Amino acid sequence: MMNDKAFENKVNRDVDHAKKDIATLRDDGVTGLSRRFEQLADDTRKTITDAVSTVNKTVGKGLSQYNAKVQDVADRVPGGFSKKAVGYPWVTITISLVLGLLLGALLKPGRQSLG
Repeated sequence: MMNDKAFENKVNRDVDHAKKDIATLRDDGVTGLSRRFEQLADDTRKTITDAVSTVNKTVGKGLSQYNAKVQDVADRVPGGFSKKAVGYPWVTITISLVLGLLLGALLKPGRQSLG
C-alpha cells in the first residue's frame, strides 16, 4: 500500500497529466476548427469566384447578341441611320425615349379626361 504522501504525489501527477491532455485536446480542437474554417472560407471564395465568372460570361454573351441584333436593325434602316446614330448618340437616345413614351401612351389603357 501507498502511504498518504506517495498517494498525494501520484494524484498530483495524474492531475497534471490530465491537465496537459486536456490542454492538448483543446489546442488540437481549436487548430482543427481553424483549419476547417479556413477550408470553408476558401471553398466559398472559389464558389463565388466561379459564379461571378459564369455570370460575367453569360451577360457578356447576351449583350453581344443584343448589340448584334440592334446593329442589324439599324443597318436595315434607310438613310445611313446607324452611322448617324453613332455620330449623335444623344439624338438617338432622345428619339428612343420619345418613341417609348409614344408607344406607352398608345398601348396604355385609355384614361377618362376630367373635362
